[in-house]
Amino acid sequence: MSKVLVIGAGGVGSVAVHKMAMNADIFSDITLASRRKFKCDEIASSVKKRTGITVKTAELDAMDVGATVALIKETGAVLLVNLALPYQDLVLMDACLDAGINYMDTANYEPPEEAKFEYHWQWAYHERFKKAGLTAILGSGFDPGVTSVYATWLRKHKLETIRQIDVLDCNGGDNGKAFATNFNPEINIREVTAPARHWEKKKGEAGDWIESPAMTTKVAFDFPAVGEKNMYLMYHEELESMKTHFPEIERARFWMTFGDAYINHVTVLQNIGMTSIKPIMHNGQEIIPLQFLTSVLPDPSDLGELTKGKTCIGDIATGMKDGIEKTYYIYNICDHEECYAEVGSQAVAYTTGVPAMIGAAQILKGNWAKAGVWNTEQLDPDDYMDMLNKQGLPWEVHELDGPVSF
Repeated sequence: MSKVLVIGAGGVGSVAVHKMAMNADIFSDITLASRRKFKCDEIASSVKKRTGITVKTAELDAMDVGATVALIKETGAVLLVNLALPYQDLVLMDACLDAGINYMDTANYEPPEEAKFEYHWQWAYHERFKKAGLTAILGSGFDPGVTSVYATWLRKHKLETIRQIDVLDCNGGDNGKAFATNFNPEINIREVTAPARHWEKKKGEAGDWIESPAMTTKVAFDFPAVGEKNMYLMYHEELESMKTHFPEIERARFWMTFGDAYINHVTVLQNIGMTSIKPIMHNGQEIIPLQFLTSVLPDPSDLGELTKGKTCIGDIATGMKDGIEKTYYIYNICDHEECYAEVGSQAVAYTTGVPAMIGAAQILKGNWAKAGVWNTEQLDPDDYMDMLNKQGLPWEVHELDGPVSF
């Protein structure tokens, strides 16, 4: 029996649980928990209508290790799938160690008081999970997650080394809102307002992070099935893990598309202090401006029915094969309306929730059942890549004439 406990009832949690129910041969028993049990119940009702599978639900404060351990024991889960906020990663890893079960998430830990996206807090758990004989998989969303598996698959089947890699994330969808984020507004805005960083090193040298102000490096790129969009250089956590696990990489960058209206709104909100994560006093009560802003912005999980268009996310990697330098572009195209028809979600949640299910399946199937803490690029990519094709995220790979010119 493969019993799983899923924490988090947002858009990604909804997609992941729907897809788990559609793969009942792997996920025999599913419990969905959140501090808002009514959201879990709504998702469970949708799953029942679409698949006939019953998903159990529970109320849980994920910051309470004891309560999480008790729920793990009550459900008999062998795997905890963390689709909650990244602030909760460490306490949920602690709970898994206490309860003796495996762990998986889609985004690295970040402290609530500082927008700092680093893996070292979670990598520090490696020996504890290894000693316990338990598996912890970090970042099995799309980016990070699929983009890292893409790199590993290219390195296994198309390239012997990777000299440079660019991760390109394009959302060509339109939800008709004046301003809305595609995933949790607090996390989204923390990411886009943080300084941009990319990895650079010369052959034989140690390398370093190159930092630039947020949203100042812009490149126009013609995305398959979407068209030309402006993409901006950002920092994203898979850069840290890929440059660590592929030490030959000389340059690693992450790009994400934003429309002019989005940029203008974020700029104004930042200028007036609404994106701050420092507490302020309001009517005698301490609040965090960004968290207040999040409460008045549209809930991304409610945007599925409104969103039209496609996403295109992938890697462009250059490296050597048989003494010849080659460049490949590997990517997925996902349609917002098709995602909504299948699971009631827009494509941004879909492209994270489906890989979450696939990563969990890799653990339950034994393919990634390796004691310790691992990023997805450290593990065998083949069955994961095969499941992407079968589970709604088919990929394409094309050889390019040469490295990117930007």
